[in-house]
Amino acid sequence: MPSGEYDPDAVEPRWQRRWVDEETYAYSADDPVDPNTVFSIDTPPPTVSGSLHMGHLYGFTLQDFVARFERMNGGETFFPFGYDDNGIASERLTEDELGVRHQEFERREFQRKCREVCANYEEQFTENVQSLGVSVDWDHTYQTIEPRVQRVSQLSFVDLYDQGREYREKAPAIWCPECETAISQVETEDDEQGSHFNDIAFTVAGSGDDGDGDDPEEFVISTTRPELLPACVAVFVHPDDDENQDLVGESAEVPLFGHEVPIIADERVDRETGSGIVMCCTFGDKNDIEWYQVHDLDLRVAIDESGHMTDVAEGYEGLHADEAGEAIVEDLDEAGALLDRRDITHTVNVHERCGTSVEFLVTEQWYVEMLDKTDEYLEIGRKMEWSPEKMFTRYEHWVEGLQWDWLISRQRSSGIPFPVWYCDDCGEEVIAEKADLPVDPLSDDPPVDACPECGHDGFEPEDDVLDTWATSSLTPLINAGWDWDEEAEEFTMERPELYRFDLRPQGHDIISFWLFHTLVKCYEHTGEVPFEETMINGHVLDENREKMSKSVGNVVEPEEVLEEFPVDATRYWAAGTAVGDDFPFKEKDLRAGEKLIRKLWNASKLVESLAPEPFPAEPEGGLRELDRWLLAELDAEVERLTELLDDRAFSKARDELRSFFWNTFCDDYLEIAKQREDDPAAYTLRTAHRRFLKLFAPLLAHVTEELWHDMYADAVADVAAAGSDATAADADATAGTALADGAGDSIHLADWPEPLGVEADRDAGTAATAVVGALRKYKSENQLPLTAALDAVEVYADVRGFEDDITGVMHVDDLAVHPDGDAPVETVVTGIDLDYATVGPKYGDQVGDIEAALAQGEYEIDGDELHVAGVTLVGDEFAVEEERQYRGEGELLQADDVVVIVRNDA
Repeated sequence: MPSGEYDPDAVEPRWQRRWVDEETYAYSADDPVDPNTVFSIDTPPPTVSGSLHMGHLYGFTLQDFVARFERMNGGETFFPFGYDDNGIASERLTEDELGVRHQEFERREFQRKCREVCANYEEQFTENVQSLGVSVDWDHTYQTIEPRVQRVSQLSFVDLYDQGREYREKAPAIWCPECETAISQVETEDDEQGSHFNDIAFTVAGSGDDGDGDDPEEFVISTTRPELLPACVAVFVHPDDDENQDLVGESAEVPLFGHEVPIIADERVDRETGSGIVMCCTFGDKNDIEWYQVHDLDLRVAIDESGHMTDVAEGYEGLHADEAGEAIVEDLDEAGALLDRRDITHTVNVHERCGTSVEFLVTEQWYVEMLDKTDEYLEIGRKMEWSPEKMFTRYEHWVEGLQWDWLISRQRSSGIPFPVWYCDDCGEEVIAEKADLPVDPLSDDPPVDACPECGHDGFEPEDDVLDTWATSSLTPLINAGWDWDEEAEEFTMERPELYRFDLRPQGHDIISFWLFHTLVKCYEHTGEVPFEETMINGHVLDENREKMSKSVGNVVEPEEVLEEFPVDATRYWAAGTAVGDDFPFKEKDLRAGEKLIRKLWNASKLVESLAPEPFPAEPEGGLRELDRWLLAELDAEVERLTELLDDRAFSKARDELRSFFWNTFCDDYLEIAKQREDDPAAYTLRTAHRRFLKLFAPLLAHVTEELWHDMYADAVADVAAAGSDATAADADATAGTALADGAGDSIHLADWPEPLGVEADRDAGTAATAVVGALRKYKSENQLPLTAALDAVEVYADVRGFEDDITGVMHVDDLAVHPDGDAPVETVVTGIDLDYATVGPKYGDQVGDIEAALAQGEYEIDGDELHVAGVTLVGDEFAVEEERQYRGEGELLQADDVVVIVRNDA
């Protein structure tokens, strides 16, 4: 029996340990499983790059709402957990943790350091997630660097290679000079940065050399990147730029460096920026790459892989690009070629991992071909259900904006190796056999003794590693046990009942990263969309709706929140907004969650005191109308909540359940039940209470489990243990009722409530409870005990069938019911409110006359119009205040839409 105050500090850790120790949420598929009865969730593996943040807390909790609901509502639920410990993020964590750089170590030694650092963080991360009460099956976890996953990742590479969907090419690629690796388009983001526009004077080559004494012909180029001057290979003018058309066909001399470049017409020139004449450098941006390819320009690489200047930069060689830019500006100024320099703010493409501005370098990289299938990828995106639907637009915009194939190779020390060797004579690619995977070409031999193309017997191993997203995009296949069956020569799945997965939950910030790449990979491997539904959550903001940032100092740490508030209160908070929306962290929502937990606990104690038997039988004479009404209302609530949770409308489900429980059950029904001393409504109380616990279980996971065991599950065990001390009939009745209600070891494994099918006059019951509430308030305001008799009460509403409940609970001697509701009450206007924000500007000096006429009652209301002081106000310009008045004997009580008149001579 629940006793005393609820103690979440003791209860929550106890249940978290027990759920893990007893494997409460284990997915069991020893026998053949019907895929229609399994709900499978493809959970995002968090990057192992630090501790838990509020986004983790929020995202994991939303996933858990679905898992707990579906487990109760459907049966077997597959809810795994992964750790993304493969890639740049884990490398940077290791570097920061140990104060080293990966280049300082032999590759395998640094990989070992990464594994050790990540293992410590993963252990901490596991404890943190378990402390949230997330119902993960901890027997189904994976790491994106473990051998099993390496095999799946390399199988994916080999399969796409065999399909002709992958290629290796030496071409311009996006490059991060800080991480010293190529990156894909999806790993870049826009960043607003301060910079300068530098107006630089170029000269037309050969002008001024004819001996007539004229100065060389000059034109101006405005640039934010003077450090790229040594990489300039052409100058471009728009073909519609009449003022500068005479330059086309000439050559320009690059200031400071002196080399000559052609001046060419091209419609891609942005005439609105700078002078309208632009230089093409190899490479400053995507336009430079296109011009280089279309016009077959020279290649001048001035910035190397680490962001420093090459020998092409002559005297600036070895300087970092930023330093070189400042030095070049100073030298241009000294040479008289810097005509102007002004501050600007512009958008810069940066690497999302480290915030470093990206460069474009010509390197040899591996790609997955995608640009030829963007229409197809848009179509498969439409085959999923999107929660919320508006998030499909983000996916659509990303796919439509793709400019590059997917670059999947990385020049890093830690990651999954490409299963590739190259003939060191002819360069022929040799791919590992599927049966041998996983392999590491740095330590393993190729599958052939001689090159199949030229017969040479020497091979060079590929030392690049796969992009982490090339592996994370395979999580549905990893979890389903996708593998190659050598004997059958086909791909199979160990757990085929999981695929397609029912749900992919994730944040909106990785739609382009994770969701898109998962769709592409799984579709190419299986021909199917990997998910039935994707649920996209937003971000947690601070109380001012600003993004949390350590530099700003507005970060809310989960540890601090969980130290002050129960986990169930944070779960209540997490359900407080529509899925997909960013929302502010507000402490008042946590306090509201605490109040609801206390209300549920105290109401449960009251239910147990009124109905001590946990599974009472239905009264032989049947239920009273008020009992039937409550259970019928609860049936409607069950249907509504099931629909809302199916639609992932957690916020509406939370608020509607809280309101129904607090107002209808606690404030109305429980208050009435307390007064029914001769009939405590035991069956209804206990039936409703068990259903409330189940409805609250996905939201308030810990307190509902504690109450379930105290009041139901342990009661069944006690009857079974009592043996001969209990009658067989009692034991059978208790066990039978408990079994039918799913009172097993955990409420989270019990069946989700189904409507009982109780029929009742719900309108009449609602009106009757409103009457009882009004009479209870009347007694309180008049300092009358609840047991005090009331001489006469008139009710103008159809409450027939509920008269005994009203009179018995409120001790009414004479109750008169007028079912037609035609009450001797009139509604009178008590005032008119003006909306001065619209009336003031519109009527100016007339406002005083309007107010005077209203004060004198000199006005007329005609529908939505108010005629006063010679003008007509409409719509929101005014609001009418009304109240109901009764001039007969007794006192009029307010009871929602029901008129109650009480006469009491005492």
